[in-house]
Amino acid sequence: MNHATRRTAAAVLCAALLAPFAASAQDEAASPFSWNITGVSDYLFRGVSQTDENPTGQAGFTYTSPVGLYAGVWGSGVDFGEGSPDFEVDYFVGYNIDFSENVNFDVMLNRYTYPGASELAYNELITKTSFAKNYNLTVAYTNDVWNSGTDGWYYAVGGEWPLPNDFAITANVGRSTFEHGLAKDYTDFNVGVSRPIGMVNVGLGFYGTDGNGRDNSGKLADNRVVLTVSVGK
Repeated sequence: MNHATRRTAAAVLCAALLAPFAASAQDEAASPFSWNITGVSDYLFRGVSQTDENPTGQAGFTYTSPVGLYAGVWGSGVDFGEGSPDFEVDYFVGYNIDFSENVNFDVMLNRYTYPGASELAYNELITKTSFAKNYNLTVAYTNDVWNSGTDGWYYAVGGEWPLPNDFAITANVGRSTFEHGLAKDYTDFNVGVSRPIGMVNVGLGFYGTDGNGRDNSGKLADNRVVLTVSVGK
């Protein structure tokens, strides 16, 4: 079985396994707690595979207070090569507020950690402004990208638009910049389509980077199609 077949099979199996969670979630009363479980054919971070182009599972849990403060944890499988960590676990705190009916602002401090490889851990401050219902702007900053002691910035613009029959299309373009020649500044992009089926959401997206991204990360930054199957509340 080739890699592409294995990735597709894993995502389909994930959808089947998650269906019981979707059914039970519908019966739960509204609460400040939210969760998600996801299967992906490849875990990409800003256009670069974190799983050596293989499928993995992901899960997250968040508590949100009535005033918009929130905190949570998110995890995913990773594969950076032989002897590398097997998991990424992110811890985050943030604040979300509606400035108006058309403008929402979110600011979050995220701690990237890799159990068994503490030398890779670092913090990043991420802001996201959503406006006019369909558009968003992300600005992120770290003074310690990849625990290198180097500043890194990420800027992105994106959007989501509804389509007939409950489909939606999304698009995003981002730019990663690094100081002191740590890596080449590069651009990543994606466009995708998704559709909810009950509590399960299925998405298919096309992801890629420019030449600098491929110079930095080789085949891990090549253009690719990613299948996502998720359930959550």
